[in-house]
Amino acid sequence: MSELTANGVSLCYRFIATHFEGPLLVFLHEGLGSIAQWKDYPEKLCAEVQCPGLVYERQGYGNSDPLQEKRDNTYLHRYALEELPAVLETLGVVQDIILVGHSDGGSIALIYAAHHPQQVKGIVTEAAHVFVEDVTLAGITPVVKQYQQGGLKKALEKYHGTNTAAIFYGWADTWHLPSFRGWNIEALLPRITVPVLAIQGIDDEYGTPEQVAAIVAQTAGPATPLLVERCGHNPHQQATAPVLAATANFIQQLNT
Repeated sequence: MSELTANGVSLCYRFIATHFEGPLLVFLHEGLGSIAQWKDYPEKLCAEVQCPGLVYERQGYGNSDPLQEKRDNTYLHRYALEELPAVLETLGVVQDIILVGHSDGGSIALIYAAHHPQQVKGIVTEAAHVFVEDVTLAGITPVVKQYQQGGLKKALEKYHGTNTAAIFYGWADTWHLPSFRGWNIEALLPRITVPVLAIQGIDDEYGTPEQVAAIVAQTAGPATPLLVERCGHNPHQQATAPVLAATANFIQQLNT
């Protein structure tokens, strides 16, 4: 694992399969995620499509620098429009990227692509949100209880260490802010002209297929939905084979 400095913040990152010459796959983790929590999925996907990959931990996550201030309802936009561009610039990545975003990472991918269309070749979202649903807020409440009971806290500490409490409550508390109830990025979707693969588990505990429907209906480029049966919020781990196959096919079509 390596470190870079973006906007004065130290972030951990890792390149994958750099011997491949295809477009760079940029993996954007979920709201409680990290490099390690992707497990071996980035390596599998990069090998399947013969493209290099970049995985990094946003500020506050994993071994990256801790959060310095309390989050508000602009935090996804800040990651998308301040941190991600700085990461790519620092690493010398200027064009032909394919964004692969899970949950918060999927929303970040959509926000970034709407503002930087010249750099993005395609987008894969898994369980992305483009608006707030009641099921999302209801799904967070039992997770807070699990964390307070200690089991989830201990599990997350393996990945986030001293960042754990700040990043957990930064996620849970922000989504429960009254002001966050109106968070919505649908107005940005028509600005996305590149192909999109929008994936979601049918049994996602944090969102409904309406999220995928909105992405597919409102993005300006070709968009493909993939609703995965018997799958929750983590498609690439809960349904690896079909998700890997569909994602690889999507990327290979982009490269032809």
